[in-house]
Amino acid sequence: MTKSLSTPGSAKVKSLTPMIAQYMSVKSAHPDSLLFYRMGDFYEMFFEDAEKGASVLGITLTKRGKSDGDDIPMCGVPVHSVDGYLARLIGAGHRVAICEQVEDPAEQKKRGGKGPLRREVIRILTPGTLTEDDLLVPRAYNYLAATGRSGDRMAVAWADISTGDFAVQEVDQDRFEGVLSMLNPAELVCPAGIDLPDAVAQLGICCTEQAPSLFDSTAGNRALCDYFGTSSLDGFGQFSRAMTSAAGALLAYMDLTQKGNLPRLRPLQPVVETGYMEIDPATRRSLEITRTLSGERKGSLLFAIDQTVTAAGARLLAKRIAAPLADSAAITRRLDLVSWFAAAGDLCDQLRVSMKAIPDIDRALSRLSLGHGGPRDLDALARGMLAGAELVTDAGKAQPGLAAPEDLPALYDAIKAAVPVADDLAPALGDDLPLLARDGGFIRQGYDSALDELRTLRDESRRLIAALQQDYCTSTGIASLKVKHNNVLGYHVDVRSTHADKLMQDDRFIHRQTTAQAVRFTTTALAELERDLSSAADRALAREIDIFDRLRDTALASAEKLGNAAAALARLDVATASAVIATSRAYCRPEVSDDVLFEIEGGRHAVVESMLAPGDSFIPNDCQLGDAGDLWLITGPNMAGKSTFLRQNAHIAILAQAGMFVPATAARIGVIDRLFSRVGAADDLARGRSTFMVEMVETAAILNQADDRALVILDEIGRGTATWDGLSIAWATLEHLHGVNKVRGLFATHYHEL
Repeated sequence: MTKSLSTPGSAKVKSLTPMIAQYMSVKSAHPDSLLFYRMGDFYEMFFEDAEKGASVLGITLTKRGKSDGDDIPMCGVPVHSVDGYLARLIGAGHRVAICEQVEDPAEQKKRGGKGPLRREVIRILTPGTLTEDDLLVPRAYNYLAATGRSGDRMAVAWADISTGDFAVQEVDQDRFEGVLSMLNPAELVCPAGIDLPDAVAQLGICCTEQAPSLFDSTAGNRALCDYFGTSSLDGFGQFSRAMTSAAGALLAYMDLTQKGNLPRLRPLQPVVETGYMEIDPATRRSLEITRTLSGERKGSLLFAIDQTVTAAGARLLAKRIAAPLADSAAITRRLDLVSWFAAAGDLCDQLRVSMKAIPDIDRALSRLSLGHGGPRDLDALARGMLAGAELVTDAGKAQPGLAAPEDLPALYDAIKAAVPVADDLAPALGDDLPLLARDGGFIRQGYDSALDELRTLRDESRRLIAALQQDYCTSTGIASLKVKHNNVLGYHVDVRSTHADKLMQDDRFIHRQTTAQAVRFTTTALAELERDLSSAADRALAREIDIFDRLRDTALASAEKLGNAAAALARLDVATASAVIATSRAYCRPEVSDDVLFEIEGGRHAVVESMLAPGDSFIPNDCQLGDAGDLWLITGPNMAGKSTFLRQNAHIAILAQAGMFVPATAARIGVIDRLFSRVGAADDLARGRSTFMVEMVETAAILNQADDRALVILDEIGRGTATWDGLSIAWATLEHLHGVNKVRGLFATHYHEL
């Protein structure tokens, strides 16, 4: 939504200084963003932007100049620490446009320009378009999503710019909320005026409206083909017009915010509804799968079972837990990997030690592809692949004598294919690396002879300046004489005022400046040395930047191999972490089939068990749901563990279909296509819904959507109203689930009449 800006009218801009006039011109093109206008070592904000920024950041609001007789509000933040300020502004829901100087004085002089150097917005930061580590949660995806429509069909596309993941799915209107709750995107791009479901606001998703033309499916298909360099998307799968509408809009929005500098994205992946277990928003909340009802990660199922050692592995685990598979063959392949590493305990431990040294390859690669990367990102790629090479070497030396699972050789091959990139990068990079290439000093001594010569010339000039200072001290007899440097005078001779007359009478010294405490001079020899030093330093830096650009191009030329290696390492991390949990907590391998069995022996609650005090143990429980429509009625007093029993079986189903071992003695599970849970009580007063009303709406959704492949968990349906009314509701719900839906289900109740 476009927001008005409280600024002087066009007739009053004439009275503004050239700098403020330039600011206003740039700001007019980005009215919905806070403009970070680069001035030297600070990003400045003016007018209403300054007032908003100062309020959110808690910094001092000052003033600079006047507009129509009124002071112009101003505030600023240092360039070197900008990420922390950006994180707070974006967390508060603001978009930030970064405006940088895009020409130097020499270019301005060539074009005969006057006034401030030309500045342009080079990037717009929004919640879904972040790539900097300081702005992102390392162990979580940061999805940007977009909706698309064609006729009565709807689709959702999502991508993580920081990792390159890119996918799209066609969804029914009633399943749209479920997909959003699975993704939990940081930002949702949608056509202006669209009526979004209430779940979007409940999930706290930042919604960005764009012109409907951005969502044109034909233009989207063309843009996607251009981006991937193909004449058709058929090689990636089948895409409906709604899917190309959503994916094309997502790509176009990236182009708008990144100012034409599109990120590296993996091939677009079409996702089918039957590929994973569907879990609606209410079920995700009640089961606390990835975060608790209070919004914390600690206490969730994900927190309890996350033993990964890399950021990419943690993100992949979260993705698998949020979207468990519904394909028994694919689940079995994941379980085979876990079983193999569980049996190869020593090798598993060795590999986990190697993986701890692996940086976030995907995010480093993404920053380099967008032009935001620096020497540390190249180093991350090099270190990551060297650690990967060590991992594969360890695996080859310590085979446990077991038949390798189907997927393992391909994972090792993907890692080995990218190792040569490290051979190109590692020898070039020094030990103490700056964040930005423009800071210099990151190329290792001895790597490039031309650079070494320039550095020698630069360093020799510095030594000659030091020697010149000693010569001047000796020849003048002024022991306190110093050769100093500042940004105004450059290198100069500095003496106390009491010695000024002596130098004034010496023809070698040219007076430059007098202060209360000191007098400053220059000399011809010093000026020549400074010129040599400056020239050598500038040429050395230019040479380093040229080498950086070449190394970055080398890395990006192997982006696909690096991305595949990063994905393989993440899969190994998840498999070995799952194996560690399986052996340390006595989890079992589930038997996953295509029937409708749900038989758990000695099942336990993964979260509760992980939080028990040392010496305490969880009392296991069995659960057998056999034929279609098999329902268990569970009763008992309050605090007897009914809700715990319900949740633990839902968690076991999620873990099993995510391809992990489960907290039980034995588990046989027929693939569950949809999981429904109504456990716990909550109201929604903002929409005028009492606890009872929320429960009825969610129960109605279950009755309308569950089929014989679903698992349904209900806790005390019918509470919150008169006893006989509640009993009638519970009775009718139970009969419908058993006779019509024919689901596998657990139904906890206090109504003994049932």
